Amino acid sequence: MNNRIVVLGGGESGVGAAVLAKVKGFDVFLSDKGKIEDKYVEMLEQWEIPFEQGGHTEDLILNASEVIKSPGIPSTVPLVKKIEAAGIGIVSEIEFAGRYDNAKKICITGSNGKTTTTSLIYYLLQEAGLNVGLGGNIGKSYALQVATEHYDYYVLEISSFQLDNCYEFRPDIAVITNITPDHLDRYGYDMENYVRAKFRIIRNLRPEDCFIFDSDDEITINHLDKIVTEAKKLPFTQKDKVEQGAYIEDDRIIVKYEDEECDIFLKELALGGIHNVYNSMAAALAAKATGIDNAVIRESLETFKPIEHRLEPVMSVGGVLYINDSKATNVDAAWYALECQTRPVVWIVGGTDKGNDYKVLESLVREKVKAIVCLGVDNSKIHEAFESVVGKENIKDTMSAEEAVRTSAGFAGDGDVVLLSPCCASFDLFTCYEDRGEQFKAAVRKL
Repeated sequence: MNNRIVVLGGGESGVGAAVLAKVKGFDVFLSDKGKIEDKYVEMLEQWEIPFEQGGHTEDLILNASEVIKSPGIPSTVPLVKKIEAAGIGIVSEIEFAGRYDNAKKICITGSNGKTTTTSLIYYLLQEAGLNVGLGGNIGKSYALQVATEHYDYYVLEISSFQLDNCYEFRPDIAVITNITPDHLDRYGYDMENYVRAKFRIIRNLRPEDCFIFDSDDEITINHLDKIVTEAKKLPFTQKDKVEQGAYIEDDRIIVKYEDEECDIFLKELALGGIHNVYNSMAAALAAKATGIDNAVIRESLETFKPIEHRLEPVMSVGGVLYINDSKATNVDAAWYALECQTRPVVWIVGGTDKGNDYKVLESLVREKVKAIVCLGVDNSKIHEAFESVVGKENIKDTMSAEEAVRTSAGFAGDGDVVLLSPCCASFDLFTCYEDRGEQFKAAVRKL
């Protein structure tokens, strides 16, 4: 029997999967088309895993029994097509690691809010004293943790790219925060393909498992009508009242799970804004379904600290508050960021457009934004969408975080907010959204 695993991609996900394959006794080889970061090279050498970088040697790949593909590699690349043509199975790191993990798994996906919701749930479980790991699209590789650590619970943020090659993987609690157009370039610009990818998270749920979802989200509900799941459905809503799930009543979140009930006053929540009420509801439901005590749920939602690059206050300079929302890489995330601002906004926006429709932001921009600073290589769509709203003189192009911050400071006055909420991916000027956020914060500190 061929016992050879080939891993494509030498980042956090790929190297973690390679280590797990090695621990489980496979003949492992890792291949990366680009340069592998030094820290990952060191890990591969430490585990004595053969690898190549700067190109793929097909003879060393097409003899695999199975390929683990990193989520950043599209299924359309020629090498992936050759692997498929050779009849070799392709799985994701999440699928592979799930085979060797008996922990209870709470898995979160969605277009927006998934990192905050994941971080909230992880914090809740930690505060309850549970032995819990955090992974997936956040923190350390899930596969690496399965290989080298032991947890009773995992809280996993899982992107649509990570779900694409999942088949048997099964969460105990699955959460879809919401679904809005995003990453359509990876899904043939077909929204239905993207929605189906998200819903893969619930495909293997059993009757005793839970599915937590936003019943105010039209796309989620429309798709839910097309599928059958035996899992316990736990909706969260700010518009209706539900028998099981979470809703708003008398300025409180009410959480109902089986015979249990918990309530949390909205004014006590650590995180502000409509979107964070949804995130807090989803997290509280997941915690309740895990059996966590009401007092721990309340206290945790009151004491949670905002995550980096997500509506993160940086500092005030000259009466102007600078906010880093670099993780807002799509229109909906930027909508939430603008919606929760109560002061005049100088908005830094732009980057690699993923098929954005800016029309939905027009009324918010008209109401909240006094000036726009574009941070990207091609800002033509932003100019087209908003020049008539803020005025041609109030929209400027910049090509670095430092230039964007300086330009924004010129527009901003005492009591204003400068909000980096880019609406776009970062790859035209930065290595990732974290890099963009770090450069923004460094530039603010130089003012």
